[in-house]
Amino acid sequence: MHSVTRLLIQWKEGDESSRNELFRAVRGELRRIAARYMRREREGHVLQPSALVNEAYLRLVEQEGEGWQNRAHFFAISAHLMRQILVDYARRAGAGKRGGEEIHIPFDEAMTFTPAKAAELLGLHQALEKLAEVDSRKAQVVELRYFGGLEVEEVAAVLGVHSNTVVRDWQLAKAWLKRALSATADQASVPGG
Repeated sequence: MHSVTRLLIQWKEGDESSRNELFRAVRGELRRIAARYMRREREGHVLQPSALVNEAYLRLVEQEGEGWQNRAHFFAISAHLMRQILVDYARRAGAGKRGGEEIHIPFDEAMTFTPAKAAELLGLHQALEKLAEVDSRKAQVVELRYFGGLEVEEVAAVLGVHSNTVVRDWQLAKAWLKRALSATADQASVPGG
């Protein structure tokens, strides 16, 4: 049994020391996932991956290890939480609560969202939510591959499908999202649309 899976099971069974050991073991991988997210942000973004990891860690601790099946599932949940954190902050930025061209939101480390970047992230999030309504597995594949950085085989393990299915779902989901985002952009450019 992989050590991460073993630690997840021990934590789920109530061993608090395994939680700390788990996060020491996975911190590097969580930083890699966070770095993937941050590479998609605008150039010059001041948020560091460690701040995103810290926020995700706080949310993971609140879940107390519930329902985590294995290492890949844990990282899938972590990736989802990181995306949700960025979407939450983008929503706040889009709401204009702070005023000005750039919205500054307190974090462990400083984070800046421009209104355009916030709108882009929210658009992708909304398109992914619509895809989930049409085909939840394809939406999960996008989340795990694009946001979580999982390999095809890891996604297949999390979803319990063959790797060929993951490859096919990935290709179809990308095409679906591209059309959905193009339609949203076209609609936004039409006055009153």
